[in-house]
Amino acid sequence: MGTDNRDNIHINSKNKNNYANESLLKQEMDSILKYETDEEEVIDEEELRLEEEHFKEYQARITKRINEMKEEHDRQIFHRNMIKAGAAVLAVVVVGVVAFNMIGTRILAPRSVDEAAAAEYSSEETQDVATNAGTQTASAAEASTEPSVVEEKYVAVETADTREFGPEIVSTCGILMNADSLEIVSERNAYAKMYPASMTKVLTLLVAAENLTQEQLEDTFEITIEITDFSYSHGCSAAGFDVGEVVKVKDLLYALILPSGADGALGLAYYIAGSQEAFVDMMNAKLEDLGLADTAHFTNCIGIYDDDHYCTAYDMAIIMRAAMDNELCKEILSTHYYVTGGTEQHPDGIELSNWFLRRIEDNDEGINVVCGKTGFVNQSGSCAVSYAESENGEPYILCTGNSSSSWQCIGDQTILYADAMQDDNMTGYSVSAAESNSGGIDEE
Repeated sequence: MGTDNRDNIHINSKNKNNYANESLLKQEMDSILKYETDEEEVIDEEELRLEEEHFKEYQARITKRINEMKEEHDRQIFHRNMIKAGAAVLAVVVVGVVAFNMIGTRILAPRSVDEAAAAEYSSEETQDVATNAGTQTASAAEASTEPSVVEEKYVAVETADTREFGPEIVSTCGILMNADSLEIVSERNAYAKMYPASMTKVLTLLVAAENLTQEQLEDTFEITIEITDFSYSHGCSAAGFDVGEVVKVKDLLYALILPSGADGALGLAYYIAGSQEAFVDMMNAKLEDLGLADTAHFTNCIGIYDDDHYCTAYDMAIIMRAAMDNELCKEILSTHYYVTGGTEQHPDGIELSNWFLRRIEDNDEGINVVCGKTGFVNQSGSCAVSYAESENGEPYILCTGNSSSSWQCIGDQTILYADAMQDDNMTGYSVSAAESNSGGIDEE
């Protein structure tokens, strides 16, 4: 750092003649400027050092949390294996006790020859019945683990009337099916790989709803810094819960869907499974139950892009169909507006809105879109999965992906629903592409 020469400048009666010398004055000014330049460089270096320290602290915190999440996942796996091992040991003990009782009874009980013969015949008959029953039970158990059995409940099929999306539809993939008959009305690249973005949260909701009791809905969960940091660092949308805020589990469900909140998704994952990784394992198990594991696999409960986080439009439509069979899922997916319970951080609660439902109502000419969830990542464009009913109550499920904007996605869905419901409603209503291509919005 340069020496501060500013204090040496004193204009008085003794040095007036010195400062009359222009060269000396120039030297003094150069010295002052050099000092100020050196001072600015030091300040810049200090700011850079502080920023670097802050970044290292943040990086260390994230790394620590990732390691903690991995350890928690390992503990979950260990406990799960211990439970399975304990069940196997218990089964062996029970079989041994039953066998011992049967042998002891045969040896110790005094019987006549006729009684012994009758007992032997009865025993053989019982064993045959037990063998047959065991075979049937084993077959049933084996069948219950086969996706094909569950698939029978949710298998959409093409018919002679199934058609391609028209040229006015911008979405590059999608499928529209009758939710009752599961007949495919129309489709485009319905079985092509896509990235589901925040449509992922429909499966998150379904798995959560199936693993929560009515009493647990009134339980509370404290939002952690790991949840808010994860949401912020990945650029996720959020309901707006603060660190340390104690939130009802029921409110987490609404926060998950209406504003597409990552804080709601992670809160549910930690509450139900202890970690996001363990909860994602449950999500993939549900995909297997639905018969979708060959074409769908999720790596997170939010919808963050990952090349290994994928499905098809067909898969997402089936997930939505399964969600419609769950009353809690249907209630939340159909809610337009909700206010969370008051907390210390938000005494009046947080207002939440399902903007997709509120926006698509503007085009609701005989089309009653009951439930919906949108999504967006660069790799999938604007996408949405929804459930609608015609005027005579005929139910439909529609999934579209890779549209050019949120409003265009709504326009695509409006056109497809109107076309399918034209005969159902007997209104002759249709929506032109021009009517649906107004405005532009961004949606997570």
